[in-house]
Order: sequence, then C-alpha cells, then structure tokens
Amino acid sequence: MSSADTVTFTAPLSQGFGYGIILGLGFAFALLMIFITWALKRYQNEVQTSEMFSTAGRSVKSGLVAAAVVSSWTWAATLLQSSAVAYKYGVSGPFFYASGATVQILLFATIAIELKRRAPNAHTFLEVIRARYGTPVHCVFIVFCLMTNILVTAMLLTGGSAVMTSLTGVSTPAACFLLPIGVVLYTLFGGIKATFITDYLHTVVILVVIFLFAFSAYATNAELGSPARVYDALVEAASKHPVEGNAEGSYLTMRSKEGGIFWIINLIGNFGTVFLDNGYYNKAIAASPVHAFPGYVIGGLCWFAIPWLCASTLGISALALEGSQRLSSDDVTAGLVLPFAAVKLLGYSGAVATTLMIFMAVTSAFSAQLIAVSSIFTYDIYQAYIDPKAKGKRLVWISHMSCIVYSIIMAAFATGLYYAGVGMGYLYLLMGVIISSAVFPGAMTLLWKGQNSIAAAVSPPLGLAISLIAWLVTTSKQYNGVLNVTTTGENYPMLAGNVAALLSPVIISPVLTLVFGSQNYDYESMRQIRKVDDTEVATEAHIDIELVPGETTPDESQSEEETRKLNKAALYSRTLTVFMAFALLILWPIPMYGSSYVFSKKFFTGWVVVGILWLFCTLFGVVVFPLYEGRESIARVVKMMAYDVMGTRPAVYRGRKVDGMQSSGAVTPTGKVTEKDEKVPESSVE
Repeated sequence: MSSADTVTFTAPLSQGFGYGIILGLGFAFALLMIFITWALKRYQNEVQTSEMFSTAGRSVKSGLVAAAVVSSWTWAATLLQSSAVAYKYGVSGPFFYASGATVQILLFATIAIELKRRAPNAHTFLEVIRARYGTPVHCVFIVFCLMTNILVTAMLLTGGSAVMTSLTGVSTPAACFLLPIGVVLYTLFGGIKATFITDYLHTVVILVVIFLFAFSAYATNAELGSPARVYDALVEAASKHPVEGNAEGSYLTMRSKEGGIFWIINLIGNFGTVFLDNGYYNKAIAASPVHAFPGYVIGGLCWFAIPWLCASTLGISALALEGSQRLSSDDVTAGLVLPFAAVKLLGYSGAVATTLMIFMAVTSAFSAQLIAVSSIFTYDIYQAYIDPKAKGKRLVWISHMSCIVYSIIMAAFATGLYYAGVGMGYLYLLMGVIISSAVFPGAMTLLWKGQNSIAAAVSPPLGLAISLIAWLVTTSKQYNGVLNVTTTGENYPMLAGNVAALLSPVIISPVLTLVFGSQNYDYESMRQIRKVDDTEVATEAHIDIELVPGETTPDESQSEEETRKLNKAALYSRTLTVFMAFALLILWPIPMYGSSYVFSKKFFTGWVVVGILWLFCTLFGVVVFPLYEGRESIARVVKMMAYDVMGTRPAVYRGRKVDGMQSSGAVTPTGKVTEKDEKVPESSVE
C-alpha cells in the first residue's frame, strides 16, 4: 500500500495530559489502595502477612473473583487486538477473538475446582507440580510459567505505551518505565487483595467507556448514529476494498478465511496464557472454596461481551469512518485502530476516554502479573531452594523485592522490543508457539493420576522444539527463506507453530507414560502442602494470628462440608464448561461460517443489540453483584469508620462487645487485642 493510500495518525492530546494520566492516576490509585489496606487492617484484621499478600486469606467471594477475572483478562490486547481484527476481517473478527479467548476461562473453572480439592493450602500452581513430580519437573514449569508472565507483561507494556504515544505524544520508552510505578506501589501495600479491589474499579471504568462508544456509534454520532447507517458504511467499504477470503468480499459475514486462521491461533495461544499464568491460579487459590467455580464461570461469560462489543463498535467504526484513506498495516499491528476510531467518533473526548480505558486495562492486568511472578519467586524459588525455613516476614520482603525487580526488568525488555520493531500484535500471535506445549502436561497434573514425571518433564521442552521448527520451516517455505519480523508474524507460520505447540504433547505425554509406566498418583503429597507461619508478622501488628482471615484451621466437620461442596462443584464444572465451550466454538459460529451467510441489515442490528444487552449483563455480574455479596462487610467497615470519626465508643456493635472504637477481636487504640473469644467472622470482601 503506498503512503498516499494511508492515513497518518497524529496525537490529539498533549504530552502533559499523557504524563498526567500515567503518573497522576497511577499515584491516585496507589493512595486509594494504601487507605483501603489500612482500613481493612484496622477494621477487618487483614494484616499483610505472606498468606494475605498472595492468597487474600482464601476467602474471596464469586462476584469479586469474576470481576478480577474480567479485569485481568482485559489486557491492552483485548481491546486493541480485537479492534484490529475487526478492522481487517469485519464482524467475524470480534466474535473470533471473544469466543477464542472465553473458552479457556470457562474450562479453567474445572482446573480451579481441582486445585482447591487436591491442594487446599497451595500458594501457586508450581507448588503442586513440585509436590507431585519433584525438582526436575518443577524447574521445567518454572521456566514455562515465567515465559508466560514475561510475554503477557511485554504485550501489556508494548501495547499500552504505543497507544499512549499515539494519543498523547508521550515517549514510548518513558511510558514503558512509568506505567508500572503506581501499580507497583499499590501492589506492595495491598498484595492480591489490592489487585482484586483495583480490578473491580478498573472494570467499572472500562465498561462505562465501552458503553459510551457503543451508544455514540449506534445512537448519537452525527455521521453514523444507528446500526443501519453503520451497515450501509460497511457495505460501501467492502465495495472499495473487499476482503480477500471473506464471503463476497464483505465485512458483514462470519465466513472469513484469514479470520478463521486467526481464530485457531487465538484459541490455541490463549490456552497457554490462562493455564500457565500463575495469576489465574492465584485467583482460584484466593477464592473461598465454594466460590471458585461460579467466579470463573461468571467471569468468563461476562468477559465475552467486552472484546465482542468493543471491537464491533470501534473496529467497525474505523472501517465506516476512514473514507478513502486507510490505516497502515504497521499502525494496525501496533493496535492503533481503536484510538483512531475513538477520535473519529468523539474527537477530543474520545481520545481522553481511550487513554483512560487503556491505562486501566494495562495497569489492572500488570498488577495480576506482579502477584503471579512474586508468588513464583517467593514460594517456588526462594522458599523451595534458597531458604526452606523462611517464615512470613522474610517471605513478604521477598515478595516486595520481586515486584520491584520484575517491573524494572520488564520495562527495559519492552523498551528493547520497541526499538527492535516488535509490536503487541506480533507477541500476541507468537505467545502460543512459545508456551502452549506445557498446557497439556500441566493440566494433567491435576486431572490425570497416570502421567509420570518423565512425561511431565520431557513433553514441554520437546513440544517447544517441535513448535519452533514448524513455525520457522513454514515461514522459510512460504517466503523463500526470508526470516524477519514481518514474515514470521504472518498467519500461516504462526498457525503451524501454535498447533504444533498445543497438540504435540497430547501425543508425547501419553506415549511416555505408556513406555515408562503410569504413576498412579494418589494426590496425597499435594494435600501435605502447608501454610506459612505468619505469627511474627501478626505479633508485630499486635493482632492474634487466629483473627487474621484465612489463618484459622477449619475443624473436621467444616472440612468435610467443604469437601462435599467441592466434589459437587467439580461435577457441575465439567458438565457446564464443556457445554458452554461447545456452544461458543461449534453451535454458534460453525453454521454461520459454513453457510457463507452475509448479514442483512436487520440481522446486523440484532447482532449489535445482543452485544449491548450482553454488556449490561456484564455490568450486573461484575459491578453490581460483588457489591451485593460484600454488602455486610462494607456496611460494617463504614460504620466502624464513622465511630472513629465521631470519637464514639459503642458498648455493643451487632451483638459484639467493642472496646474502644473497634469491633471485638480488632486492634484497640492501645494496640491490644481484646475479646478474643468473640472473633469477627472472616470477611471475604471486598
């Protein structure tokens, strides 16, 4: 495409605005989380022990789990890459992105339940690997899990910084180094609980912005303003530049050859991103035992609407509003379709809204990556191999240092990728090639008692070798031996590498298990994983360790009841998640793809309406529902804060004696713990 045919995207906002958002909003969230962490410690006994930092007391309810899943899975790529594929392939792109990345979250609900059943005291998924197979397999999976976190974080920073640069003119390397600062601060103070709370707040902002764009494009915009007018603009766009491989060259069909290839790459690559990202296991571990399954199912279904409607609005609007000039392929790969459309729709306001939305998406997902990596360094490297006797205070320090060092390293790495010309879109497609070979043996650790240690250790690196060969050989064959960022990033080479990575261990692992003998594992060593001794941290905070959420050991009857509920949830999870995956991958898209149906104006209108209604359901599921679940704890904290402000000292609060200004069991103004026989129930808020 010649330069005359392309449109140059210029920054509509000032650099001052960009730095103000990155630093000002980042520090604002950090201050808010410092305050919330203080309040939770004072009124809910949530001291930042090593257990609280990484597991939130294993007491988070399903609504907040769902909100955290939605926020963590809403990366920069969710918004930017989905809009890019909508721009390239039409209406099929948003659906292929959404369905190809929702299935993994739904299926992960089964893994989450099995993790709670098999290893109730685990801090990371890698601890489970070590408990079953020992050191060699543990080391293999440490490498693959850290590669997953590195790739995801690199995508966050490269995509987020590219958008910040395009919208505000902020230096891309500066954005790479400045974006993590506020996130590191609030993560250090609040641990995974801070991640859950900020995930919730970020999700609210992102949903509001998507609604703003959707109603502008389909209801109020002067140039578009209705589904019918958007439809007409897409028909005109297809007549000017038809899509090769789409039915009738139309943007209004699910029959898209290149879109279908992207769908498979997306589906395979995201298995690794979910099943090997310790952040998702962290959320499963932090969930109350009976809330892990509904949390992930609600989160998966709610998340689907975000990329679907966001891309169906902004990717489609970019096509409808670009006129005779098109965005360059480099801009599309860099993720600039979304900001281009936002500015076209709402001008300056659209640029501001996009900056806020991308900032929220990057920082919330980055916080989850910090907790994931710090957990691995703390429990799977430091405690496992450096100081096995380390207790809570030391482990908290290691967690903090891990967050800081990892942020600096990743900022430098993302800057290097920028100068090397490697963008978010390339990393997104490459991800599955690098990490997906560990998905099958990792999942089978919890699901198949037969897999032996040799199969678990050998199949990931062997699968990686096979995937790299498939990827590079396909590139070489297709492009006459030319290997560079452009040729290796094309769809067919990436498809070959992704498929080889995910499927080769499905053959290798069973064969090695058959050759070297079944392990016939009884899962007992997983159950022997123990919590960390955090008594020292609680003592320094003048709080009885048993009053800290998650520290009290359940009695035998409680354990039996939890086990019964988990066994029931395991049955439901396998049935429900398999059905929903079948519906999203087969029942819905395949008939539309196979029939080569081109949308009519009425059908397109219905398509848009369903997307908007689904996003309203998301709003209820991850914004309203968590508040409803946490209403009692929120009311308790607010009342106790009011008592503090007014200086009153009620003798009884909700049936519990209060000494000083706090409910029983909490720290009094003198720093002493009182009324230990009347403990406040563990909270799961919130």
